[in-house]
Amino acid sequence: MNVSTGQTLTCGPYQYEINDRCCPMCPAGKHCTESRTTLCEPCPEGTFMNHPTYRTRCYDCKSCDEGSGLKMKTSCTIVSDTVCEPLEGFYCSDSRKDDCVEARRHRRCEPGEYIRKHGTSSTDTVCSTCSDGTFSDGTFPSCQNHKQCSCNNCPSIITDVNQRV
Repeated sequence: MNVSTGQTLTCGPYQYEINDRCCPMCPAGKHCTESRTTLCEPCPEGTFMNHPTYRTRCYDCKSCDEGSGLKMKTSCTIVSDTVCEPLEGFYCSDSRKDDCVEARRHRRCEPGEYIRKHGTSSTDTVCSTCSDGTFSDGTFPSCQNHKQCSCNNCPSIITDVNQRV
């Protein structure tokens, strides 16, 4: 198709005008070239296109930042972006479809609390307070009873201590 000054560019069906050229609708995994001829070329390494497009550039693949509690679940391909999941000890606090976009460290139970429910990749740890007469250092799955010490010679010991004072 020749285009000269004064003429209107008319693109065919499934084509789009970009920079005074007709670009074909490219399938997923490809983009329209910006060269003289308009062709669909595969996305370069490190990029993807997950739907048919007339775009001249593919999207950049994202990375899963370990410093943010994320690791790669599925690597980027020319038709799909990288999918992230939480690292061990973290849970996904914000997800989009199957992709974790934000992770948080599991809560640690405090002394006097027990682990009522261990955290998973999608839920935080749930802690509960121990009742009177029980204890936990924060790592127990239930509270332990305090030991009841017997005092066989208690009155005589108290008397003996009082006499020394």
